Parts: sequence; C-alpha cells; structure tokens
Amino acid sequence: MPIYNCNTLLCTECPLTHPSARTHTHARAHTHTHTHTHTHTHTHTHTHTHTHTHTHTHTHTHTHTHTHTHTHTHTHTHTHTHTHTHAHTRTHRDTDIGCSSQVTCIFD
Repeated sequence: MPIYNCNTLLCTECPLTHPSARTHTHARAHTHTHTHTHTHTHTHTHTHTHTHTHTHTHTHTHTHTHTHTHTHTHTHTHTHTHTHTHAHTRTHRDTDIGCSSQVTCIFD
C-alpha cells in the first residue's frame, strides 16, 4: 500500500479517505479572575447632655449644662473573588491534496 505525502507539489490525487489523514485539536484554557472589594463604613454618634441646676440663697440660680459626644466608627471590608475559566477547543484537519498513482509519496 503506497504511503502518500500530501504536503508536496507532486501529490495531486491523494484520496481524502487516506488512513494517514490526521486531525489536530488545540485546547486553550483562559482563566479570568475578578476581585470585587466592598467597604462599608458605619458611624454612630451618641450625645449625652447633663444639666445641673444649683439654687443658692439670695435667689440666684445657676444652670450648668455639660454635653458629651461620643463617636464610634465601624468599617467593614468585604472582598469577593470570582474565577472564570473558559476553554477554547479548535480542531484542525490536515489538508489532503492527493497523490498521483505514478508517484511514491509519504504522509508526514
């Protein structure tokens, strides 16, 4: 059984059903990573007011007001990472051009 080389210019009538016809599959994997960071800040303010009234003889009234303010800040950070993998597969079939019956060819 002759062996055909379909990559040479001498080959013109190689059958397409030649057993040496090969198929190449190329697989490419692409990985995409997306990171999302969310920061939430919560501020709480507490105000306390204290009023003291002192009454002294001779009818003098003194009022003292004390105000205290406390502020609390809480920060929360959330990080979310999403990874997506995409696989691309491409199949290439070797081109069969054909060989002349009068030429001995090899299929490389």
